[in-house]
Amino acid sequence: MLIFGIDTCCMAATAALMDDTRLIAQTVINHKKTHSQKMMPQIEVMFAQAEIKIEEIDCFAAAVGPGSFTGVRIGVATAKGLAQATQKPCAAVSTLHALANNSAVFDGIICPVLDARRNQVYNALFHGGKQLARLCDDRAIALSDLLSELKKQELPVLFCGDGTLVYREAIEETLGGQAIFAQRMQNMNLAGSVAELAFEAIKSGATVSYTDLVPQYIRLSQAERERMEKLQNSR
Repeated sequence: MLIFGIDTCCMAATAALMDDTRLIAQTVINHKKTHSQKMMPQIEVMFAQAEIKIEEIDCFAAAVGPGSFTGVRIGVATAKGLAQATQKPCAAVSTLHALANNSAVFDGIICPVLDARRNQVYNALFHGGKQLARLCDDRAIALSDLLSELKKQELPVLFCGDGTLVYREAIEETLGGQAIFAQRMQNMNLAGSVAELAFEAIKSGATVSYTDLVPQYIRLSQAERERMEKLQNSR
């Protein structure tokens, strides 16, 4: 079975090919250009170098958020388009779950953190070790509330994701030695993790058609919030 994975929810644009036993290819670009400019050239080169045709893919997996609203849409739209063209199923993968999967062997709490701005982070909690277990749903939460929650835990906490670059000082001030920070590669969104988690969706029968692959933003965009505020103020 061949899986295509894509993740454009964070700073890096990344795509991967994986079969039942190995990661065949993975491409990552973390640069200033927009993801819409990066993705298709990356994908075309990756398929060519792996000597695999798009028609051979059995499932198209996408990180569906949370993350950058524009980035989420690009990755989801790319997977939807390829799945529609080949009439193959899709798998929806949480960006936070994929980030945690990079550090799944860590024996403790894994805490992916993405900067959601407005003094909030996108977050979910997982327990690593022999098997990665989800402890809570994806959420947008104030950093202070998250740190208060974690401070009550006795286990070490591994922080990963681009939010750690923004909030590391605040995390260290609150948690001290309880906080551990992932290395650079573990801190990045990687499509190989998206593809790997897609196998779980396939085994559990949780794949969807391309029409049902949709972004999971967690909260309203800035434009939507402003529109709602205007409607409320006009009443």
